[in-house]
Parts: sequence; structure tokens; C-alpha cells
Amino acid sequence: MKRSRHVRVRAGQFEFVKLNAKRFDWRDTYHTILTLSWPGFAGFVFGIYLLINVVFAALYMLGPHAVAEMAPGSFSDAFFFSVETLATVGYGHMYPESFYGHLIATLEIIVGMFGLAVITGLIFVRFSRPTARIQFSKVAVIAPYDGVPHLMIRVANLRHQAMVEPEFRMLLMRNVITAEGDEVRRFRLLKLEFDHLVAFPAVLTVRHRIDEESPLFGMTSKDFQQQDIRIMASIVGVDTVIVAPVQSFGDYNYDQIEWNRRFVEIYDQNEEGEWTVDYARIDEIEDIAPIQKPAKGQEAQMIDRNPASDGSKVGV
Repeated sequence: MKRSRHVRVRAGQFEFVKLNAKRFDWRDTYHTILTLSWPGFAGFVFGIYLLINVVFAALYMLGPHAVAEMAPGSFSDAFFFSVETLATVGYGHMYPESFYGHLIATLEIIVGMFGLAVITGLIFVRFSRPTARIQFSKVAVIAPYDGVPHLMIRVANLRHQAMVEPEFRMLLMRNVITAEGDEVRRFRLLKLEFDHLVAFPAVLTVRHRIDEESPLFGMTSKDFQQQDIRIMASIVGVDTVIVAPVQSFGDYNYDQIEWNRRFVEIYDQNEEGEWTVDYARIDEIEDIAPIQKPAKGQEAQMIDRNPASDGSKVGV
């Protein structure tokens, strides 16, 4: 019986297990190497370096008198001669003596030239690859803002240069039952209070208004749990130092959405009149009192306090 192959793929906090999928494809070697951690990449380079020298050391030992002044049968001499040849560094003690020795040395120098170019390119790409240092709040909150319930998350730029032209997205994922009775996962972009800025220097709160046009309108915390609600937020902008687009995302399960709570204020002014931002309090939230606001043709607006509440609905 053929054993099924499992490949685990993580997207935020969610992990997929791919069945009967190839774990490795030679056509993806370049991509695979770039996705290695730095310790893994260093181990890979060191392993390839040792392998090349071991192979050429064995080739030098196959030819009698291939290398002058090399002790007969000495693998260590052959190995270190290979190291010197691969780096094109000769110390004058050992040198190719026969035609076979010159041929193998020439081949190793060519391999060394190509290998050095490839490794240099990989290291350069790993160092120069643009990355975004964005911190998303650990939780999302649902609370009234300007008299209307909003779904809110907090986003922080951890770099000390402003990101320019940032674009924000918030995606709703939930389980629904189709007309045929099948349970499917549905995706819908949530309309944001703003989805594009000129610059993003520090910390801001991204908000989705929960009104009649929102897919979250009228839902309770129990609905969030039953439909396995998940919110994914992303930001794409331009790093002004390397002038390259960068991207980052965060996601929130239904149990990471706090009802009737809001983020604490982290902006303030010091004695000199300068605006300050307290990065240590990015994830801090605080309770607020439920609001009752009459609306024409509707019941009083009510924010559901927690999953154990009386089942009041968002925005209704």
C-alpha cells in the first residue's frame, strides 16, 4: 500500500494538511532554499561545501601521482588540497602533477567559480529581500465608535521610517449553508473606514462599520462561534528605505474578538508639545459600558458583551 504524503502549510494561525502532495520538487529548489531559516541555510551551504570537497578528494585519490608531494592514500591531504583548489588558494606544497590531476583541478576550479556565484547570489537575495515589520494587535474588538458599532484592529509600524502608500484590507471568512444543504466557506471583503493612506509612520486603528450594509450586521457572539468566523487583515505598502513593496497580515478567530471592549489610548503629548506613542500598550484593551441608542424603525442598538450574554445582536 502506497503511503500518503502529508505536507503542512500554515497561513497565520490556521494550518492546512495537504494530502498526496509532493514535499519537494526540483523546479522549486531556489524557492525552497530561500525559505530556509538562517541556521538551516548556513547548514545547507556548509553541507554542500563539505560534499564538494569530499567528492574531489576522492577523485584525486583515484589517480596515482595526481598530486605532487601528497602522502599516498592520505584522504586528509587530498581533502585539504581540494579545499585550497576550490578557493583558488595554493600554498606551494602540493600541486597537480599528472594530466589527470590537472584535469580534476581545472574541473574543481570551474565548480568553485559557479558555486561561489550561486551562493553569493542566494546570500544577497536573503539579505536584500524586503520585509515589513508590522505588528497586529493580539485581539480585535467590537465596540461603538461615533455611536455605531465597529469591528476594530490596531496596526503598528515597528520600523522607524514611515511606510508610504499603505493599503489595508480586511477579509471575513465564515461557514454558511448553501441552498443544497452543503456547508461551505465563504469569503467577503469588509468595507473599511479608510483603506488607503499617504503615509503610515506609527500606530493606527483600522475600523469596519457594522451597519445595515455589513455582513456582520445583526450577528451575535454566538453566531460568530457557530459560523466559525475568522477575520484576516493585511497591509501592503512601500518601504521608503529600499523603495520596494512590502506586505504583512494578521488573522483573528472568533475567540480572539472581544465584545464591548476598546483599545486604550496610546497617543499623548509631552511637556514639549511633541506627540508620543506608547508601543508597550498596543495590545491593551479596556471595558466600556453597553450602549442603548434608539433608532428609527429599529430596536435600540446593543453591543453584545460576551458569548455568555443575553444574545443581543450587533447593530440591531
